[in-house]
Amino acid sequence: MPNPNTRSTKDRYRELRALPWLRLWQEHVPLFQAASAEEKMGQVALIRAIGAGFTDALQPHLKEPVRQWLLSLLSDPSEKVRRYAMAALPKIGAGRTEERQLLSLLSKTSAEREKKFLGKALEKIGGSATLDLIRQKGISLPQLNEQRAKANLARQQKPSSIRFTAPLTDFSLLRLHLRCRTGLEPILSDEIKAQGTLFRVMEIRPGLLTLAPTAAFRLDDLFSLRCFSTASFLLGTLPPSASVVEPLAALIASPLSRSLLQSLTDGPIRYRLEFIAKGHQKGAVLQIAQRAYALCPELLNDSREAPWAIEIHPALAGDFVELRPRISPDPRFPYRQQDVPAASHPPLAAAMARLAGPFPDETVWDPFCGSALELIERVRLTGVRRILGTDLSPDAIQAARANWQAARFPGVPADFVLRDFRQFEKIPAYGPASISLIITNPPLGKRVPIPNLRTLFEELFAVASLALRPGGRMVWINPLKLKPPASSLRLEFQQTVDLGGFRCRLELLRKR
Repeated sequence: MPNPNTRSTKDRYRELRALPWLRLWQEHVPLFQAASAEEKMGQVALIRAIGAGFTDALQPHLKEPVRQWLLSLLSDPSEKVRRYAMAALPKIGAGRTEERQLLSLLSKTSAEREKKFLGKALEKIGGSATLDLIRQKGISLPQLNEQRAKANLARQQKPSSIRFTAPLTDFSLLRLHLRCRTGLEPILSDEIKAQGTLFRVMEIRPGLLTLAPTAAFRLDDLFSLRCFSTASFLLGTLPPSASVVEPLAALIASPLSRSLLQSLTDGPIRYRLEFIAKGHQKGAVLQIAQRAYALCPELLNDSREAPWAIEIHPALAGDFVELRPRISPDPRFPYRQQDVPAASHPPLAAAMARLAGPFPDETVWDPFCGSALELIERVRLTGVRRILGTDLSPDAIQAARANWQAARFPGVPADFVLRDFRQFEKIPAYGPASISLIITNPPLGKRVPIPNLRTLFEELFAVASLALRPGGRMVWINPLKLKPPASSLRLEFQQTVDLGGFRCRLELLRKR
């Protein structure tokens, strides 16, 4: 074993996490088991690395051996080894056996530090036995309370889910918040109006639309919209005050919140409380959740796999308190099987497709197709006869083909070609004036460095002028404020859009 004094535990952990997990299990764990007590003290980082890397290792057949090894370490003479083992156990999906052993250890130890770590582990996996002890006042640890034990038990016994098809008939006082990338508000607003008369836009702010339902609706009606990033129910606003504990707990446990959660949840009601843009706020979350639980014990705060989030969004007139369904993967984009670096955000791709507008007998080309999100979203709007995607990356072409197959448009021929867009004319069945729409989110030079971005886009303009039919359009993201040649492409729409920390122009050009 390496000398335990040569590196800190944190440094050693980083080294171990860089190694393949299976190698840690097959090579390093046997060495750890054979080591002396002093050497083990210097190698406790291995226990943490085994627990932290288990899920990503994709070795489910090794779960039981790993679990047994960690359980055996709970009996190690070293308190430090035991502490690392109890911290690792919840990461592999511990259950009743682990809970009983942790509780047994808790009843025997007098070390305050060990009690603290036992409390942290039981906070994550404690179920019925832990709940019984809490109710009998047999446990007095700050990390453990009845609400957390009930949330663990609920998660273990009956996973909760969201009812997308449950009708909300008492809608008159409801307000909905749709958040989108700043700059997409007009496109999202147009999409809402085109959907029908279920929702009315009440207010538009940067990155936020407030809607009022005009009739009974279901969540899947709301999620038929594709250009928003998140959808939430507005529970209320917080008054400016020194403490938010009481007003926020009151909103969480309000009749509106309870009615929505009861109507739209199958199983125990569990939510995650999050302060957006203010960090974790762990102490405040604990206080607020405990107060809300006292007001309504059926609402369980749970940071793990909760189907709902209650989010506090900063706002000038008073922070918004919103109830948001936590859904992953997004049910609107089930075709998204594979991805590539710097791929489009799906709602952005949907907004670009909507901006293109209708066109008969559409032939669509994405010169930098990536994972094909823009092409798929355009085909969803109907009227497309054929699509073409080109890219220089084999991984992108593979992802595009996989996503296209998952999207299931059997009547629309699709060509995904590993080709530089400048060689467009060499692609069989395509040539001058064969394309009605070019839609693309090109390399922006941020995540993927491009030596000469300006020249690349000037060449794109030239190829677009050749490939597009008269009246054909080009919808694209322009990061350089570059203008097309005045004689070939006319600018018809331009909107600055926030692409996650940097601003670009979303543009619609039309061939004269």
